[in-house]
Order: sequence, then C-alpha cells, then structure tokens
Amino acid sequence: MQRDQWPYEVGIGRRLETTRWDGMIRAIMNLILGSLILIIVTSASQTDSGKTTGIWLEEFAVPYQMFVAAGHEVTVASPRGGVAPVDPRSTADGTAPANAKEALAILADTRPLAEIDLTKYDAVFFPGGHGTMFDLPTDPHVRRAVGVFLEADKPAAFVCHGPAALTGARNAAGVPYVKGRKVTGFTNEEEDAVNLTADMPFLLETKLKELGGTFSGAPAFQAHTVTDGNLITGQNPASSAGAAQALLDRLKRPQP
Repeated sequence: MQRDQWPYEVGIGRRLETTRWDGMIRAIMNLILGSLILIIVTSASQTDSGKTTGIWLEEFAVPYQMFVAAGHEVTVASPRGGVAPVDPRSTADGTAPANAKEALAILADTRPLAEIDLTKYDAVFFPGGHGTMFDLPTDPHVRRAVGVFLEADKPAAFVCHGPAALTGARNAAGVPYVKGRKVTGFTNEEEDAVNLTADMPFLLETKLKELGGTFSGAPAFQAHTVTDGNLITGQNPASSAGAAQALLDRLKRPQP
C-alpha cells in the first residue's frame, strides 16, 4: 500500500488516520483490522444477440462471503451503479449459492465506479458472468481500475469471464497489462459447452493469448486458479473460492 495516510474502521462510521506504516506493520494491521476490498461487477444485462445475461451469482456471492468472514470491508461497484444484473440461470435451484438472498440484496444497490476513490482500497475482485464481456473491456473506469491496482502491486483477482476486464487495459506505453503474465479464464471449450460461442464478441481464452498472456486451463468446469504476483485469475465458477482465497492470502503479505 502506498498511502501517506491510511484510513481504517475503528467503530461505527468512524475513521482515524495514521502516518505512513512500513510494509510489515501495514500487513499486520490489515490482519487485525481488515482491509478494504473493492468488487467490480458488470452492468450489462444482455448480449448483442439479445440473450439475457449479467453476473454469475456464485462468482460474486462466494468471494463476498469469504471476504466479509475474514474481517474485511467490501464495497461493490459497477460501471453504471444501481441494480447490477444477474444471469437468471445462476439463481436456479441447485445452482444458486447458499447466501443468494443476501448477495442479490447487495447487488441491488451498487456504487457507480466513477465515484470510487480507487487509492483507498487494498485489493480488487472482478466476478464473471457473460455480461462482463460486453462492458468491462471498453469501460474507461474499469480500465483505469485495472491499472491502478496492478501498477501499485495490490492484489487484483478476476474469475471466469472477469478477466475480460484485462483485455482493454493498457499501461502508459500502450502495452496490455496481461502481456507476459500467467493467466486463466473461461476456456473456449467451456464456451462451446454452454452453447454461447456465437453470442460472444470474442473468445476470452483466444483474446488473452493474443494479448500476450500465458494462458493455462484445466479440464472443462474443473477448479483452476493461477497466481502471478499480484495478478490472480480463476477459470470458471468452480474457481470462485480459490481465486478469493488467493486474494486473501496475498493480502497477508507485506505490501510495498
């Protein structure tokens, strides 16, 4: 964390400011008081072909629950703010996570990403869902968020179609942030298996490879998480908990 002043919760609605801590002390304080985690979700509710889409609920609900249970403060934002769309297939019996009701209530009131002070947060998490393919790659505030966290060496995690946020993000020299990094995401095989290949603006696996990422995938729908420094990616819904845990583990490390 590179902050001249570090805000943290010390009671209901109250914050104190401290002077600069070295990396080890900040890591210890995060363990005691909790970190600030930003979750960025899609605002896209339809594919270009008109199919209903949005967030895959498990990919938001499971990490959110893990972050809160670990004592961290979580803010949920989206490009448009307000109600974030949820893919109805992810709320069906047998598919919906145990905390679906709580998760849906939180997603009904997201903050506009443009209003977020990104520098106050210690980590960012991007859940997937096919909606991410239609707004995250081109949204300027998403692109900026990716850069802010990756360049500050703060944990940045993306699961399933969440790595779509990486496809439009470049550094000041115009180089994709994914270039030369180890990554995963929803595979071409998995896209074919859910019969949505023709509905996508691009195939995520193909695009990440084209941008210079070193892509690896597990067999379809098997959990697979890749960590490359502060960049964390998960392949599919089954990887939601693994990606969230990798972010939590990274937060325990001393930060610059």
